[in-house]
Amino acid sequence: MSLPILPTISTSFIVLSAIFVAIGWAQIKQRKIEQHKKTMLMAAVFALIFFIIYVSRTVFVGNTAFGGPDEIKIYYTAFLVFHIILATTGAVFGIVTLLTGLKNNLIKHKKLGPITSVIWFFTAITGVAVYCLLYVLYKGGETTSVIKAILGF
Repeated sequence: MSLPILPTISTSFIVLSAIFVAIGWAQIKQRKIEQHKKTMLMAAVFALIFFIIYVSRTVFVGNTAFGGPDEIKIYYTAFLVFHIILATTGAVFGIVTLLTGLKNNLIKHKKLGPITSVIWFFTAITGVAVYCLLYVLYKGGETTSVIKAILGF
């Protein structure tokens, strides 16, 4: 089995981001504030690297359509839309949470942090699932524009 290099690399970065969020969560529970800050900034850097690779690939190469059986394509598409909504929500929450922490707005940061982390974990898990459905469990379909890959037209 041959896995495509850019999707594999970008998915690895989102997994690293989630791992660092988990480490940062553990650090703040232990009151290791400076380590938490550095770890969460690294999580954000990994997420940004993912985003840069993903957008670059989308712009210059295109996206891969689902190549699995037609009878489950509707379920894949619904799952993909759920993942996209989750990822967008997680990114917005992540930016706001990061900014509140950096600005020392700790009341808001403490409220948003756990919510953002949970959203990010689900984003990473569903992202890995999308990757597996596109490249591991089934052979990817054609590489095409985002609209065609997602909606099929």
